[in-house]
Amino acid sequence: MALREEFESAGSWLFRWRSYFPLIMIGIFLLALREYEYPGHSEKLDHLWEVFCLIISFFGLGIRMFTIGTTPKGTSGRNTREQVADILNTAGIYSVVRNPLYLGNFFMWLGIALFANLWWLTLIYVLVFWLYYERIIFAEEAYLRNKFGNEYLVWADSTPVFIPKPGQYRKTNLPFSWKTVLKREYNGFFAIIMVMFILETVGELFAEGAFDFDFGWILLVSIGFIIWLTLRSLKKYTTILHVEGR
Repeated sequence: MALREEFESAGSWLFRWRSYFPLIMIGIFLLALREYEYPGHSEKLDHLWEVFCLIISFFGLGIRMFTIGTTPKGTSGRNTREQVADILNTAGIYSVVRNPLYLGNFFMWLGIALFANLWWLTLIYVLVFWLYYERIIFAEEAYLRNKFGNEYLVWADSTPVFIPKPGQYRKTNLPFSWKTVLKREYNGFFAIIMVMFILETVGELFAEGAFDFDFGWILLVSIGFIIWLTLRSLKKYTTILHVEGR
């Protein structure tokens, strides 16, 4: 098999199973926590570092929210099991970067990787993320190129793969939909909180030799769970969050 076809085949396979990527990273993070120490050996600095990591992760979630809130149904970036694109997204956030959802994923997990305060763990994360998503992006772009031809080539020629060019932003005609965001991103929101809570708890165990449940984290997890359960119930049992064409 030629290298191009091999990359495309591997990318298609990884695309289908990309939801399991977080499980791989969580396993690596938990193993790495055996070397966990407070930043500067200070509990106060540790709390500040945790807040910083949460901000990084929620920044990534914000990128995903903005993308999903302005993207129509049945287009690239909204599929879950196979490549689907009725139209090519070239406006809104897709006018400044070709893979905004993966950019959001990168920052979401970067905050979690930084949480352990181990430089080599962050480096491993960046390398694994790049190798994993490079092939997915290759397969996606091969699909889009075959389907949209020159229209895709013109857009790709002026739009970067992963590092945004904010100066060329073009507003989308589709209004932002909070309902769509709440319907689709509640799992990611709660996942950030829960994964960091688990890492915090395990890190405390290695650093202090005992479980130490911080009140702030207990409160954050409780609020996050209530929000998650509410949005899940609204999605599953009502049509409140449904938006036609999204």
